[in-house]
Amino acid sequence: MDMTPDSPRILIVDDDAGQRSLLHSFLRSQGFDTVPVESGERALEVLRGGGVDMMISDVRMPGITGLETLRLARKEQITLPVLLVTAYADIRDAVVAMRDGAVNYLTKPIDLDELLQSVRQATGLAKAGPLRFSAEKQLPEHIVAFSPLMQAVFRDASLVADSESRVLITGESGVGKEVVADVLHTWSPRARGPLMKVNCAAIPENLLESELFGHERGAFTGATNQRIGRFEEANGGTIFLDEIGELTPQLQAKLLRVTQNGRFHRLGSNQEVQTDARILAATNRNLDEEVKARRFREDLFYRLNVIELNVPPLRERPEDILPLASRFLAEFARGRARLSTATADHLARYAWPGNVRELRNAMERAVLLSRGELILPEHLPARVRTAVANVAAVVAGEVADPQRLEEVERQAILLALRKHDFNRTETAKALGISRRALTYKLQHFREAGIAVDEG
Repeated sequence: MDMTPDSPRILIVDDDAGQRSLLHSFLRSQGFDTVPVESGERALEVLRGGGVDMMISDVRMPGITGLETLRLARKEQITLPVLLVTAYADIRDAVVAMRDGAVNYLTKPIDLDELLQSVRQATGLAKAGPLRFSAEKQLPEHIVAFSPLMQAVFRDASLVADSESRVLITGESGVGKEVVADVLHTWSPRARGPLMKVNCAAIPENLLESELFGHERGAFTGATNQRIGRFEEANGGTIFLDEIGELTPQLQAKLLRVTQNGRFHRLGSNQEVQTDARILAATNRNLDEEVKARRFREDLFYRLNVIELNVPPLRERPEDILPLASRFLAEFARGRARLSTATADHLARYAWPGNVRELRNAMERAVLLSRGELILPEHLPARVRTAVANVAAVVAGEVADPQRLEEVERQAILLALRKHDFNRTETAKALGISRRALTYKLQHFREAGIAVDEG
């Protein structure tokens, strides 16, 4: 987007090139002028030149830290709004920063909606419109995203794709994390380069290091030839590390070095190899909990989690169920099969604990049993029919009124919201839903005139 002479000028301070690139490209897409710098020392030089409306700074940096930069910046411009970006481990520093004059702090991974709101408030544009979308990016035809939640995921992906930032894609097994990785690569400037995929859970531990980094002839028993690893093959493109939570501590340490400088050694070699590969990672584990349990390195977690894209489970995006089912039917039956009304009702009522993968398998089974004609409920897996029958019995018994069900859900959400002091992240965790799903429901409550904000 073209900047106007009146565009607020934002100084971005971060020693991590990926994080810096993310904030730079995102804020420019929203109409802000940006000046990205790599250190507190350089930030102070820019501030002395004037013309800066706001500063966003990381807390942990070599040389002058973010907190020191904040204090020195206040001496240069006493009214300058400063927003700090911090890891969860730095919350005490963030509290100190607020005392020293920071307008706010954000925790990593950065929520782009929250970032934009903070920047708009600090620069006097709080009443500006919603996030702008990248109009030039269109979803591939084979991807189904009718639900507002999935559209929001791909909206965020379109904003992140142009940067060099590392992205952690989270979500339950089978929700489509690999699909999001494909789209990120397709929309990125690296689209003409390779996209290498590694499932860290599917490869035996003793072979995974060789798969990632390669090996020299004779490096171990059976290594009869040199092998180029996936990181080397992904040079100039993207590498997607699925199930990243399965890595051993030894491989986590080696991966940390690659995220820092793109350098590694093949097994059995003393020669350093350099790669220019953007890293996308995915997991169905809660890496916050893995870090607390010391099963996953904290420093690697924050290196990989520059920006997080959470893919919601299928049960939270019912608008996608029937379009996905139709897509799979077209794939397996080549357009010769269709859903009966009763079958469509079963699909819409089922919770799909296995998500999109389970739905795809169910449609493949149904096509085989129906011989590619009309798909009836009897062609669906028994667990689907049984679960739907149980839900129907409950609804017909004690809770027959759909409005009563909606009221029960609404009261549960509002109660949890107040219990957690209107903290949406904690509320979503307590309710067992994604933060984006909670935001979507709260928006509906607002439109209905129900108060959902603190105060």
